[in-house]
Parts: sequence; structure tokens; C-alpha cells
Amino acid sequence: MNHYFRFFLLSAAALLVIGCSDDETSLPTSWEIGDPTIADYPEEYYAGGLLGTTAVNSSTAFEQPSKAVENAGMMTAFNEGEYLFEKDYNTNPDGAFHGLGPVYVRRGCLYCHPGYGHGARQTVYRADMHRNGYLLVIYDKTTNAYIRSVAGMPQTGAVKPFKAPIDENQISIAWQNYTDEWNNTLPDGETYSLIYPEVKIPYSAYYAPVVVQRGGTDVTLKEDEYNSDIGVLLESTIGIYGTGLTDAIPDEDITAQWKAESEYFNSIGRYDALNPALWDQASNTWNSYYSNSLQGDGTKYVRRYTYALSRGPLLDAAGANAIWNITNVTRSDRRYHYLDLAGKYYATTSSKDPEVQAGFTDYINGVDPMHTHPEWHTGDLEKDIYTYLTSKSIEPEMTDDQYHNLMIWHRGLAVPAARNTTTEDFKEGKQLFTEIGCATCHRPSWQTGDDHLQDPNRFFTSDNDMPRYPHQKIWPYTDFVQHRLWMKNDIRTGWCRTTPLWGRGLAAKCGSGVERLHDCRARNVLEAIMWHGCRSEGGTSDAYPSVVKFRNLNKKQREQVIRFIESI
Repeated sequence: MNHYFRFFLLSAAALLVIGCSDDETSLPTSWEIGDPTIADYPEEYYAGGLLGTTAVNSSTAFEQPSKAVENAGMMTAFNEGEYLFEKDYNTNPDGAFHGLGPVYVRRGCLYCHPGYGHGARQTVYRADMHRNGYLLVIYDKTTNAYIRSVAGMPQTGAVKPFKAPIDENQISIAWQNYTDEWNNTLPDGETYSLIYPEVKIPYSAYYAPVVVQRGGTDVTLKEDEYNSDIGVLLESTIGIYGTGLTDAIPDEDITAQWKAESEYFNSIGRYDALNPALWDQASNTWNSYYSNSLQGDGTKYVRRYTYALSRGPLLDAAGANAIWNITNVTRSDRRYHYLDLAGKYYATTSSKDPEVQAGFTDYINGVDPMHTHPEWHTGDLEKDIYTYLTSKSIEPEMTDDQYHNLMIWHRGLAVPAARNTTTEDFKEGKQLFTEIGCATCHRPSWQTGDDHLQDPNRFFTSDNDMPRYPHQKIWPYTDFVQHRLWMKNDIRTGWCRTTPLWGRGLAAKCGSGVERLHDCRARNVLEAIMWHGCRSEGGTSDAYPSVVKFRNLNKKQREQVIRFIESI
């Protein structure tokens, strides 16, 4: 377990570490923290405000509890939640980590979030490979919608006698070189390389038929239709530290940011600058909110999490969902398995599989030894398998207390203090970052509100359930808005939420993936910046003008911008 260090009591110290990178031209990176009680540090030193910043900058920098956790007396719960995050789940009939499967994306959280950050770039897809943070994105290119016959986060693992929905041994990842309009060369002659992934999954890799929905009807594709109509992309996980702080930003403030950007784009005649599925530029209002009518009451919330902005408040966002659907471990508010999007194709195929039928009796007797669910033990194997897989009344495998503690840990993770804040490189880099326009989308700071807890799932209903961060100035460097970069093999739909930049410079020290962008295509900050400068037949990146300005900086200035990004 981690130990919390009050950064207010740290003695002045400076630590110089050489940053690890695949980029031979990268600068040594210092991790100077210092003691703000005896020196004049700028306010952005406190990246997570006074309640959410840690001065720990070692290999456990992303794992530290915030001061809000300590103030609330939640350290024991935090440590227990951390334990649930760090261990693999298994097929035992009881215990803290039982309930894996019958199909799953990963056995545990650390595969995707090594060092509590995000995954690293991979050349093969293996669910049990440590540091593989990739999720498969399989979609119908005619509608941009996910296919119906696998889960939204497709599974490649299974517990016997069940079989994986996708045979990961048939998945291939090839990294292709990309040459931009400047021939990957800066005006002073410095060169860089750009790569992007191409992912292929053959028709034969799918266990169940490949089904898409068109015109409200499910359509089963033949192999030639699959080859022409289905696309496969990668999306990597993101860091989980500090998400409790961004959860404390009022919905109305995020709405105001969207409205301000909408009004700006309207003023220059850019009426397609914001995702119309989410925002109506003509009326400057939301087209789509996040709500949960299955477990919750359907209350509408502003979207703020995931690249696709598919989630609202943290307590019903990616982490709260993932502890259930990544491992398929049920809990009291999720008493059913995470299967295909249609809810029937995997179950139907499994129920008719002679090999699954042959092993099902032993399996189900282990899962339900007392025959609490007689409907799973009728002797009609096809019926029993289908009924079990589609059941809505499976006993909770994660207790309410365990889930509560996991979310205290999730919301309680602090953000590392900014580094090098008193250096000239930081100051100059910050100024240049703003001048060339990066701060337009990577908005530096936000103010949290009263931070009354919001849970669309209605599992948590009291402010006392979680650590809270009222009235903190925080520095995540994101506008929570989706933009388009028009990259080769871009993210599905082309719209991607601006990723927070805070703390990322510590990724190498923490053992997380050092790569950037949604699929880890950028191996360093320079490559990430240059990927922002794409133009294609479809359009021009929203960040293109900023990249042009970055190109025209001299080498020292470019290095200062990079040093600043690595320090915040």
C-alpha cells in the first residue's frame, strides 16, 4: 500500500532524473518540486489545487491519495479500493476477487493502467499482456455504429467451457509510416517520424455471426460484406489520477465552455466545428446529455469523460463501468453479464456449441452449487446455457462495500504537482504554449464548484460517500470539448475529447505508457504535436494553425514548449 506524504511539510529538495524515451533527441527532464512553504511557487504548481495535489514524484506519483481523502478519514477505504484495483480476478466461487467471466476483456485493471496511467503502444493484441491498454473498436463504416454481435468493448478472453467472442490470435496490428505535408521536416532541418496503426481482424476470428444494425433492423453480414463494410481501430486507456477533481467542475461551467467555442466558430463561419451529435451550434445548446435510466432515474448530465464523451459524472463513468464489464464481475446494481450489444448473439451461439454443452454442467455447478437458480439446471443444455448467459438475476460477485471502497480510491487519486515551475524553460514554454494557440483547446485551469456528488446510477446518494474537492483551482489542460484532427486512420467518428495533459511527464517514471494520442501513435511530445497538423480531403485539423506556428519557432523555443508540456 502507498504512504501519503503531506507536501506542505516536505523539506526543500531538487531531484534531477534523465527521462526515458525512444526519441534520441529528447532533452533530459528535471523533476524539481521544491517546498512551496518557503519559496514563491506559481499557482499552477498545485495542479490539483490544495486538496488534490501530491508532491510525490517517484514511481508511485500517480498512486497517491489526495488530501481530501485524508481529511474525510477515508484512508482505510482508499487502501482497500486500491487493493481491488491492483489484483487479478479469478474463477473461484467466492472471495474478494471471484466472478471472472464467463467472457472478459481483461482479468484486472493494471493490464490497461500500468502505474495507474495509460497503456503502452503494442505490436500484437493480447488480453493478458501487461501494459496493453488497447480496446478494440469494431464498427460499421456505413453508419459509424459499433457492430451488434460483440460487446462495445469487445472481449477476447473466456473461462472454460466458454469461448472468446474474438480469437485474439487472429488479430494483427501493423504500424505504418506516415509522411505529412512538410515531409516530416521542420524549417531548420530537424526531422521526425510519424506512425499509425492498421488493425485487421478476419471474418474467421468471430465466434458468433457478424451482425450490424441498419434502418433499425439487425443484418448478418457475409464475409465479403464484412471485408468491405467493417472497420477496426484501437483506442488506449487514459490515466485515472485526478478524475475526481475534474468530476467536481460544475456542469454549467463545461456548458459555458462549449457555448463560448460555439459562438466563436459561428462568428467565423465554421458551422461544423463541434460534434452535431452532441451540440447544436445554431442554438448553442446541447443535443445530447448523459443519463442512466436503467439503474438511475434518467436525470441528464453534461458529458465529460472518454474520448467519445460517452459518460457524464465519474461515479457512473468509465471506471465505475469498467470494474464490471472489463472483468464481467457482477455487483448489486449490475446483476447480469456484459455480452454483445444485442444481448443474444453470443448466448445463442454458445448454447448450440457441443463443446460448451459438454463442459457446462461442471461449470454451472461450480457457479451455483446450491442450485439457487433451478432455471440453469433443467438438463436442457441449450436452454440452460442461454438462460444463464442472459440472466438478469445473477448473485453479486463484488460486494457493495468493495465497490464503495473502489470508488473512494478512484475519486481520491491526487495529481502530481507541476515540475520545474520556477525555471526559465517552464516560464518561456508556458508563454509560447499560449501564444501559438495550444491553450485554446488545452485550457489550462478550471475552478471546482461546491462538489455535491452526482451519480446517475443512484448508487451513491450522499456527499459523505466520497472525498470531495470544493472550490479548488485545478490545472488539467483540457476544455472538455471534442475536436477533429483529421489524422490518418483517425478515431471512430473523427471527434475526440481534448485529453488532459497534467502529470503525463511522469509516465516513464511510473511505468505507464509514455506514448500520446488516442491510440499511442505518438511516441513522444514532438510527434503528438505534429499529428495535430493534419489536412486531408475531409478537412483540416482544428489545431493546424498552432502547428504551423510551432514549426516556425526556433529549436530552443520548440524544446521549451515540449519541456513545459512534460512539466505540467
